[in-house]
Amino acid sequence: MLQEITPKKFYCEYGEHLLDEESILLIFHGNDILISPDKESIFPTYGKMKEVLAGKASEISYLFSIDEKKYFLFEAWSDISHEKCLRADGYSYVKVRKLRDTVSHEDCFAAATGYHLHVWYRDHRYCGRCSGNLQKDKRERVLYCPSCGNTVYPRISPAVIVAVFNEDKILMTKYANREYKKYALIAGFCEIGEMAEDTVRREVMEEVGLRVKNIRYYKSQPWGFDSNLLLGYFAELDGADTITIEEAELAEAEWKYRHEVQGMDDGISLTREMIEVFAKGKEHSRFLDS
Repeated sequence: MLQEITPKKFYCEYGEHLLDEESILLIFHGNDILISPDKESIFPTYGKMKEVLAGKASEISYLFSIDEKKYFLFEAWSDISHEKCLRADGYSYVKVRKLRDTVSHEDCFAAATGYHLHVWYRDHRYCGRCSGNLQKDKRERVLYCPSCGNTVYPRISPAVIVAVFNEDKILMTKYANREYKKYALIAGFCEIGEMAEDTVRREVMEEVGLRVKNIRYYKSQPWGFDSNLLLGYFAELDGADTITIEEAELAEAEWKYRHEVQGMDDGISLTREMIEVFAKGKEHSRFLDS
């Protein structure tokens, strides 16, 4: 999956790190990210952008590291700053989500995780309690308000992915009114006070009108594109298999046999890995006895 970059290692620990010539800059504009024409590094380095960003070092903050590579965020909120970035020869903006189809796991994971933090910083510039300016803490990744003491940690939204199966068939869906048009599984956010397993039951009932049993956890995936932590579950149909679609959420929902969903794993998403697990008849292999 996207975050599986072994043998390289992701270091999320927060701290003060000095910029150097090889530091990698993640520069976002809306849902786009700046990419470099350099084949050795898809993202610009500070060394390559230093002249373009002259006087902007205070707007660059440390994000994370992958092995020895240090990633920084250029918090360019104005269109003028983005125009300056584009003055470097060959640089251009592309949709962050498009990288999942065109670059390595490492680069895509870095972009998605950087985007997750970019959105958090962008949307939390002011205190929601007193409207004062939020500041970065130097010891941990948290924003704090010096006026009222309010603290704001990165937003991580838990959501479930559910592979509903009935013997040799799995429930496949397509989202309504979304850019993503491929097959997917039932998915939804956990609500306040709700266990993830209850989210599974509720989302399946709401979206396709089915009951499930024998709910088993599979694995998780950080999904920075949407600031989510995805929790994957397999669940067995409990009762009738007649589907009633929630049209506001889904365009299609249908049962598919194992052989019809083989080869869908893209090596990127938890959803498509779970579909492949079912296609190979291994939906029970990771589960402990309840």
